[in-house]
Amino acid sequence: MFKRSGVWAVGAVVGVSALYWLFAAPKVIDTPIPSAAENIERGEYLLHAGGCISCHEGEGAPGLSGGMALVSDFGTFYAPNITPDESTGIGRWKSRDFLLALKHGRTSNGSFYFPAFPYRAYSGMTDQDVLDIAAYLLAQEPVTHEVPEHETPPWLSRWLMAGWNRLADMSGSAPALNTEDPQVLRGAYLARSLGHCGECHTPRNALGIPQLSHEFAGATMGESHADEIDAEGLASWGKEDFAFFLLLGMKPDGEFIGGEMESVIEHNTSMLTDQDRDALAAFFKFPR
Repeated sequence: MFKRSGVWAVGAVVGVSALYWLFAAPKVIDTPIPSAAENIERGEYLLHAGGCISCHEGEGAPGLSGGMALVSDFGTFYAPNITPDESTGIGRWKSRDFLLALKHGRTSNGSFYFPAFPYRAYSGMTDQDVLDIAAYLLAQEPVTHEVPEHETPPWLSRWLMAGWNRLADMSGSAPALNTEDPQVLRGAYLARSLGHCGECHTPRNALGIPQLSHEFAGATMGESHADEIDAEGLASWGKEDFAFFLLLGMKPDGEFIGGEMESVIEHNTSMLTDQDRDALAAFFKFPR
């Protein structure tokens, strides 16, 4: 009997440990969101660099009130309202809420966001950048706008994301950059984390996990296709060509980009400084 009890005890410990490993809430700093004008101004720049407008621009409502649909192989996901409205937006959020959401894909009550929200990429952001974005968002006009619920198959629940995140953690990391060039490193931060370019341009496996060993090698999602933008794919582009493309959306052959990338150019990369566009070009052209 004692032997059987010991087996049950070990099993219980293993089970509890596994549940903790899957569902434990991340530890984040608890600090006031800055409200100084310089933080708000910096947050606005980071918001553009992060591509937030391309997804959260209101559908039938002003501001970043959400509602845009992302159609994927796993359902249709609607971008939420990120204006400081207290009933339908983020008006009640504290620093902890922003850090949990952007860097960990977690809600304040312990639940999970679906990875249609690019928290896997945003996890590489600095806490200060997250809080400056929060400062800007909370300084905007609130808009009351209820967005539709996600349309997902019955088997797809938020709690499944606990296992999905762990599988993604174990699937490998992006290729290392063997350089200390600050321009390339800045470009890597903008592309891999803040700008989350890999969310569209990196292929995914059957579970929707990015295949980082083929980072920026091009990908197809639903009816959309994102081009290869690694060093090989951009072999015929000069750094100046790519930086100019990020400003105006014009390719070296004189053709202008269309589709979803047009919005990214308009709201995201064209709003960057010349230095940051040059950094992105240096990173994407860097051989890995």
